[in-house]
Amino acid sequence: MKLRNKLRKIVEENDTRSGRYFDNIIQILILISLISFSLETLPDNSDQFNILLKYIEIASVILFSIEYALRIYVSKKPFKYILSFYGCVDILAILPFYIAHGLDLRFLRIFRIFRVFRSLKLIRYNKAMRRFHLAAKIVKEELVLFLMVAAIFVFVAASGIYFFENEAQPEKFSSVFHSLWWAIVTLTTVGYGDVYPITIGGRIFTFFVLLIGVGIVAVPAGLIASALSKAREIEEEGK
Repeated sequence: MKLRNKLRKIVEENDTRSGRYFDNIIQILILISLISFSLETLPDNSDQFNILLKYIEIASVILFSIEYALRIYVSKKPFKYILSFYGCVDILAILPFYIAHGLDLRFLRIFRIFRVFRSLKLIRYNKAMRRFHLAAKIVKEELVLFLMVAAIFVFVAASGIYFFENEAQPEKFSSVFHSLWWAIVTLTTVGYGDVYPITIGGRIFTFFVLLIGVGIVAVPAGLIASALSKAREIEEEGK
């Protein structure tokens, strides 16, 4: 138990010199890993350079695995850590290396940079993150309802544009499923322009879809802004 408590002070706390060293080493390792991952995507790397990057990745995964195991070992509630945001990011960043070389999730390590807020004791940012967490709780039901309504609108838009455009553009709107791409980019007002209606009915229908899309973009922003304002009020009342 003494060893576990000692390791907990190093891994989870940064009030000691060893704890600060541990935090700084992990932050540096994360940055090295992200830089290595980015360099690996360059098209003109030499074979020797790619081998070096591979060795860096192997070393990073080993060290991250040791850190992950340590965090589980020292945690008072291991399952809570495993299912937490950081726990999920930590395991997703190393698991693909062990099981397969398909989906590369190393980019998720960037989220671990948030630990720097704790290691540098940036209290203002910690408060801001707590407000975001509280705002998410306040607006959770509204966001779930909004996502359900948005999904319904996407399906309706895909079905409608398929009805209007299938005969005119069978290669682009061959089914409702193929029309989903158009529905998503139109309702989000992105409009890539790779798929667009050419019939009168399709264009009129698109006009109404775009009007709805403006609301779809604005609603979540308004909900989150309102929730953040409410979270700040709650924080001020707590003081």
